[in-house]
Amino acid sequence: MSDYQALAEKALRDEPLTRAECLHVLGTPDERLLELLDAGFTVRERYFGRKVRLQLLQNAKSGACQEDCHYCSQSAVSTADIDRYGLLPMEQMVDGARRAAAARAQRYCIVISGRSPLDREIAEISDAVRAIKRELPIQVCCSLGLLNQDQARELRAAGVDRINHNLNTSEAFHPAICTTHTFQDRLTTIRHARNAGLEICSGGIIGMGESDDDVIDLALALREVKPDSIPLNTLHPVPGTPLEHCDHLTPQRCLKVLCLFRFLHPRTEIRMAGGREFNLRTLQPLALYVADSLFVGGYLTTPGQPAPEAWKMITDLGFEIEVDYRQPVAK
Repeated sequence: MSDYQALAEKALRDEPLTRAECLHVLGTPDERLLELLDAGFTVRERYFGRKVRLQLLQNAKSGACQEDCHYCSQSAVSTADIDRYGLLPMEQMVDGARRAAAARAQRYCIVISGRSPLDREIAEISDAVRAIKRELPIQVCCSLGLLNQDQARELRAAGVDRINHNLNTSEAFHPAICTTHTFQDRLTTIRHARNAGLEICSGGIIGMGESDDDVIDLALALREVKPDSIPLNTLHPVPGTPLEHCDHLTPQRCLKVLCLFRFLHPRTEIRMAGGREFNLRTLQPLALYVADSLFVGGYLTTPGQPAPEAWKMITDLGFEIEVDYRQPVAK
């Protein structure tokens, strides 16, 4: 048994990797990448077979954010040339859900910019979610910034299934990326959402200048959160943001990090999220040997792979798109 398969067997026993083993994964020589991916697939196939779930994003409020997240084109410190607008009318949010269903998406994610949603925005989004649920059985995820307990409960009562709130990076590296809120603020929002009975989607971004230890610390912090879904974003540097010149990721590095997350989160849905097209390039199909979920149709301010192209990539691999609105994610 290879050293990577030994790590896969350890993951299948629900045993966490040691830090030395995590560093070994991240330090995999490129010539051994296929061995590592094969071990990652051993874990992925056990819990998710060859199924792939899709998700579609709706940027329902863009720009004018007070926060200084250095990666974000909508932040207060960004001069990026992006569309800026207030909360979309309900009908446009509902129409986004229709597009998600047509794209064979398992979930439709409503995202707004800003530190925290106004109570008026929570009410309008809740009305939109009720309208969506009356028309479509699709699952709804919301990513709305920092939430208090009452806001989380109102969203749950409206029919929201899941809240996305990423940890983004390690607690130690967080102040280098954002100073207007803390890592603990993010954990508090996740706690409010879980207390309200909402599923949790929480992941991070790699490629922002963090160390291997930061990547490992993020993955281990997420083991404590125990999210239902982990979106793994890879930085797509946008001109006008503080990280516009932070462009050092390779497809191989992205795949190694993805394998580490699979070993540390064997039973959790892992999604290749923002930046996959930019950073994985022609190696995108290889990600699905480890990840079991994808975003389609674009991100908040950057383009993405159209759904029909993703469908073709999935079927060419011999994998299958799964749309099941009744069943929870495998745990």
